[in-house]
Amino acid sequence: MALRDFFIYLSENQMLNGAAQRYGLRMGAQSVVAGTTIPEVVQTIKELNKANISCTVDNLGEFVFEKSAATAAKQNILAVIQAIHDEQLDAHISLKPSQLGQDIDIDFCYENLKEILALAHKYDIFVNFDMENYARLHSSFDLLEKLHQEYDNVGTVIQAYFFESEENIEKYKNFRLRIVKGAYKENDNVAYQSKDDIDRNYLKLIEQHLLNGKFTSIATHDHNVINHVKQFVKKNNIPNDKFEFQMLYGFRKDMQYNLAKEGYNFCTYLPFGSDWYGYFMRRLAERPQNLALVTKQVFNKKTNTAIGLGVTAFALGRLSKKSK
Repeated sequence: MALRDFFIYLSENQMLNGAAQRYGLRMGAQSVVAGTTIPEVVQTIKELNKANISCTVDNLGEFVFEKSAATAAKQNILAVIQAIHDEQLDAHISLKPSQLGQDIDIDFCYENLKEILALAHKYDIFVNFDMENYARLHSSFDLLEKLHQEYDNVGTVIQAYFFESEENIEKYKNFRLRIVKGAYKENDNVAYQSKDDIDRNYLKLIEQHLLNGKFTSIATHDHNVINHVKQFVKKNNIPNDKFEFQMLYGFRKDMQYNLAKEGYNFCTYLPFGSDWYGYFMRRLAERPQNLALVTKQVFNKKTNTAIGLGVTAFALGRLSKKSK
C-alpha cells in the first residue's frame, strides 16, 4: 500500500499539479490525455467511434475554490455537450461536482449541474457523476438524488473500497452505475484497506449490479476481472446491452480494440485539458500496475529511459521551483 499512498500524496500536491499544467505536454502527457481543446477531443472521439468504441469525456480540473473557476468549467462542459450533439458522436459526459462548486456553495453547485443536465437531456446525452473522497460522498449522492427527480439522464460511480458501497449498489440499482475500486486515501473506519478485501468487494458489487441493476460500467484494466465478467454474464444469461467495459484513454489500447471487436460494449474514459496531473496520479494509486501500461508511452522515446512516474513528479517540482 506504500506505493498507492505515495501516488495519492502526489495527486494532492498543488505545487506539482501547477507544474504539470505548465510542463506536462512536453513530458508526454498527451499519451494519457486526449488533447487540451474541444476540437482535439472531437477528433479523438471520431477515431474511437470508428472502432465501435464509445467515449465518456472528462473536462479535467483540480482545486476549484472560486466561483469563477467553477463557472468556467461549466461553460466548457456545456461546449463539449454541444459538440457531441453537433458532430453526432457516440459519447457522454463524466464530471466531478467539486469542479462545479461543491466545495464553495452547494446550491451554486446544484444550479451548475442542473444547467448541464438540462442541455444534455435535450440532446439525449448521459451525464455521469464521478465520485471523489469520502468527505464529498454523501453530498454528491444528495445532488444526484435531487437532480434525478427531474432528469433521468444521470448516473454515478460506486467505489468498492467503501464499506457502505454494497448498500449503495442496492439503493441506486435503478441508476446507470460505473463500478470502480476507489482512488483516494480513506480511513479504516469507512473503507477497506487491503487489496484483497477491495478486490473481493469489487467483484461482488459488479455481480450484484449485473444481476439486479439498470446498466453496469465495469471500469478496469485487469484482464482477470474482464475474464471473470465474461464468464459470469455467460453463465447468468446477461445480455451485452446491460453492461460495458471501460478503460482509460492511453491504457491497454490493444485490449480496448479487441473487446470492441469481440462484440462487447466498450467505452473509453477520455480526459482532456492541461490539468491532468491529479487525475493521472489517482489512476496509478488505484492500481499501481497501471504504471507499467503507459511507461513506454509517457517517456521520451528517443532516450528510451524507463523512469518511474514518481521521479517525473519530482522533476515537475524542480521545474516549478526554477520557474519562480
